Amino acid sequence: MNENLNKSALFNASCFALITTAFTFAIRAGILPQLGDQFGLSAEQLGFINSMWFLGFPISMILGGLFYHTIGPKIIMQIAFIAHTLGIVLTIYAGGYTGLLISTLFIGFGNGCTEAACNPMIADMYSGLKMNKMLNRFHMWFPGGIVIGSLISKFMTDFGMGWQMQMWVLMIPTLIYAFLFFGKAFPKPTVEGVTSISSNLKAMFSPVFIFLFFCMALTAISEFGPQQWVNVVMSESGASGMLILALTTGIMAVGRFFAGPVVKTLGQTGVLLGGAIFATIGIYMFSTVTGPMAYLAAVVFAIGVCYFWPVMVGAVAQRVPLSGALGMSIIGGVGMFSTAIFQPIIGKWIDTARAIHDKDLLAGQATLLKMVMFPAILIVLFTIFFIWQKNSKVAAGAAAH
Repeated sequence: MNENLNKSALFNASCFALITTAFTFAIRAGILPQLGDQFGLSAEQLGFINSMWFLGFPISMILGGLFYHTIGPKIIMQIAFIAHTLGIVLTIYAGGYTGLLISTLFIGFGNGCTEAACNPMIADMYSGLKMNKMLNRFHMWFPGGIVIGSLISKFMTDFGMGWQMQMWVLMIPTLIYAFLFFGKAFPKPTVEGVTSISSNLKAMFSPVFIFLFFCMALTAISEFGPQQWVNVVMSESGASGMLILALTTGIMAVGRFFAGPVVKTLGQTGVLLGGAIFATIGIYMFSTVTGPMAYLAAVVFAIGVCYFWPVMVGAVAQRVPLSGALGMSIIGGVGMFSTAIFQPIIGKWIDTARAIHDKDLLAGQATLLKMVMFPAILIVLFTIFFIWQKNSKVAAGAAAH
């Protein structure tokens, strides 16, 4: 009984740690306009601040993946707590551009530690179908937490509460996960297959892994690009950017809950191709519609990007199994790293569009139109992947999972 209670506490703590990650994404998206106004920052500078969140994430995620079996999840989560707390407090007292860059890097590092510790820890605590169920329930809290965080940010902004007060809200789930983890017995990392890092690396040089590596860079920016900038680019569209973010991530949370039957019916390649088509239509709609129609665009966009992340990771697990946990960490890392690279580029697009158009609405729409190219390229790549993998034995087996 005590062991079950301990497992339950560790799992709940993991969920609150992921909610902290989701809040840092949503509330930062909500306060971007305020940060720009207070510190006189250009959209390109805001993009560099955003990129620190996405850069810190893969650094700690990959380091955590490499050292998990040596130091275990407890130490990684202690590092996560220190990084989150430092990042939140330093953001509040940043005082300018450089301070915001450093503090956001700390937050991103803490988020990556959470992924690196909790994913394998949950896999070590549960087995078989129960493990898959618990991992899916854990991952639901990223979009689920963004829904809650974006609504909190909208409420606080509407009632004139400053960005510093919104950042203090992040300490609530941070302190909860620290309290839940405190004094608990963590599972020992399983050591099976840990000595085969060389075979993991060898598998990563296969054509399928290299192809998925490049696709992941585009699927990640297709998802996170429009979401992170939604409050800036949609500010004068007649729709609430934060409500659009809440709607999008709410649909994603529900969609991921029912991922099994969808992937079983369409197969991994079918889901990825369909997602690219919906994402392209959704972002194009964002660039042309105003008012209530923007919420319809959000629904189409959410259907498109909903399965990108988990199915890409699943495709690596099933089509390049010898890449192991390291392969999945690398794929997740490249997704976040690519998003980090594109953040200041998107910011620059907004600055350039503002110089041409006298209205922020037109500047936002012009920027979104450029973002259409990310999923549009994926339609071509995933069509190739669909045909390429159609006759492979793995494809048949993957569809049944």
